[in-house]
Amino acid sequence: MDAYGFPPTGQALEDPPGLLAMGGDLSPERLVHAYSLGIFPWYSRGEPILWWTPEPRCVFFPEQIILSRSLKKRLRKPYRVSINTAFPQVMAYCATVDDRTDNTWINQEMHLAYRKLNGLGYAHSIEVWLDSELVGGLYGLKLGRVFFGESMFSRATDGSKMALAALANLCQTAGVKLIDCQVENPHLLSLGATLLSRLDFERILRENVAVEIDRRYWRIAGQTKDLV
Repeated sequence: MDAYGFPPTGQALEDPPGLLAMGGDLSPERLVHAYSLGIFPWYSRGEPILWWTPEPRCVFFPEQIILSRSLKKRLRKPYRVSINTAFPQVMAYCATVDDRTDNTWINQEMHLAYRKLNGLGYAHSIEVWLDSELVGGLYGLKLGRVFFGESMFSRATDGSKMALAALANLCQTAGVKLIDCQVENPHLLSLGATLLSRLDFERILRENVAVEIDRRYWRIAGQTKDLV
């Protein structure tokens, strides 16, 4: 066990796949430590905090995200993209994806923990607006040159895809080398996500999490044309 009670990630269970530990808390220190090792919390209401490190790991290399022709056309419309201007609202909308409000892992405890991380400069949201309406977005943590994606939502066609495209562009500009998506699904793979072994994923973390990059890119708010 390390100082925060996490066993070596190689001890993660095969069933359920990737479960490593349970218990502890969602303090900023524990969360930052966990993510730096590729570990994240995911649990339902009434459960203890469960910590996961799945294998294989689903990731994006920012320069390899696939933008369809229809999405590129949509990005030329009058959408506005901002960063860290509506973090609580993005989390709230992510909690309602697929009508999962009553069984979401984005519970009040998670809301409070990640809003605290946002205030400390670790967690970030990207928002897509049409006029004054928030139509898409995502949030996650940035540690060094890695962005750990947590969740995303759409309230209009391609809202989450536009947020992902903006994130990928921002990552390329700011020197972020990897976007973690945690667990694969057909939607992510269709957008260019790839799968890494746990060993390869953790090697990339060791090489990039502790590397500081210019933080100004993660404080700005800009138009779609600036980020996509």
